[in-house]
Amino acid sequence: MPFGLFRRKSRDAEHRVYSQIVAQARQPVFYQGYFVPDTIDARFDMIVVHTVLLFRRFKGAERSAGTFAQNVFDLFFADMDANLREIGIADVRVPKKIGKMAEAFYGRADAYIPLIDANDEKALAQALERNIWPEDETAETSTATQSEPLALARYMIGAAAALEAQDTRTICEGSVNFPDGADYLGQDR
Repeated sequence: MPFGLFRRKSRDAEHRVYSQIVAQARQPVFYQGYFVPDTIDARFDMIVVHTVLLFRRFKGAERSAGTFAQNVFDLFFADMDANLREIGIADVRVPKKIGKMAEAFYGRADAYIPLIDANDEKALAQALERNIWPEDETAETSTATQSEPLALARYMIGAAAALEAQDTRTICEGSVNFPDGADYLGQDR
């Protein structure tokens, strides 16, 4: 093929980072220690939390890092599309659901990032509580007290600092490290 026009670029590093985001979001500590409801919506929100942290890390970074983050974002929504189809959402409804998920992602990013930047644990905890522990959840799935959203806010601020300390090139090569969520539980302030 001339000039490699139709050659597919490898996205291995982006796949590794996205897999690490999903693995971190699925850590049992979030569902057992923070009492994040073990629901499809809350699992989505935990992936959003970690993807937002990565996006924040790359905010203002060089163009290649921005492209990398965009590729991770594209993988995230391709995965959400596949998951919706897997759970039986009709093909004609998937694009609308994906649109709502994208809107939710951007809304959460717009809410979380300035609060992380301001190191405002209380306001971030309130935003997390509205999204992850909504009032209309049943008692069975909504077992959080005020301490769990605050602990998750502390975790996000700590994870943002940990990501800032990581080398951009290392992340773009496919290795991102999030802190242990258990380290942020039970920290009374």
